[in-house]
Amino acid sequence: MHQQTEIIESELAVQKHIRRPEWGKGKPNPEQVQFLQGPQTRGFELFASLRIFAELIRGFRSLHFIGPCVTVFGSARFTDDHPYYKWACEAGAKLARAGFTVMTGGGPGIMEAANRGAKEAAGYSVGCNIKLLHEQQPNPYLDRWITFNHFYVRKLMLVKYSYGFIAMPGGFGTLDEIFETLVLIQTQKIADFPLVFIGREFWLPLIEFMRRQLLNQRTIDPCDVERILITDSPQEAVEFITKTAMARFGLKYGPRPKRHWFLWE
Repeated sequence: MHQQTEIIESELAVQKHIRRPEWGKGKPNPEQVQFLQGPQTRGFELFASLRIFAELIRGFRSLHFIGPCVTVFGSARFTDDHPYYKWACEAGAKLARAGFTVMTGGGPGIMEAANRGAKEAAGYSVGCNIKLLHEQQPNPYLDRWITFNHFYVRKLMLVKYSYGFIAMPGGFGTLDEIFETLVLIQTQKIADFPLVFIGREFWLPLIEFMRRQLLNQRTIDPCDVERILITDSPQEAVEFITKTAMARFGLKYGPRPKRHWFLWE
């Protein structure tokens, strides 16, 4: 009985640090639902494709000149008194002082914390927000943001402009972003950018699963796990990303974009 009481008290202590968005309380976008439900009429799919293309172009135009970025992934549900929020805020500040633009999903929780840290350190802070049923709003610490309708377009933007990635604790969305980034690195669709997991207690069971199951069953290679740095130190995370990004890419893996007046840039 005493042990059960301790478990309940522990769960309540965790819950007070977590936002509870009302998932599924709004109305889904019927066009997006229909688009992902198999073949549609040719006209429907043509116009849906054009809208997706327009969203891609809008993202490219908005983010073309934001400079070298590091993307911070993490849950929208942690409140500002949670240790993970404080770590993300510290990481955002240190990234900004190292000269990086801090990019997140633009929402609350860990995303807000990383943007807040960058903003308070006089750095540049960017968000790729997403329209959700519970109306995720851009956090107040963004210098620039863009709101997307489609997760796959948003994820492209979070990867396309970054020299490194920090994964803070999160849920399905964070895991989706992390593993897509790992797949892109593994298959050499993107360069071998540094990836850091902050929060050893949270991430170690996942790393152990990779080693004991994926690696032992030879579904991945040792380098796929070894490339991940896991730490409790935002300082170590930023030093690793800065050192690796500079050594491998010199922060100039692509040509520096120039503005053109005829494109209204």
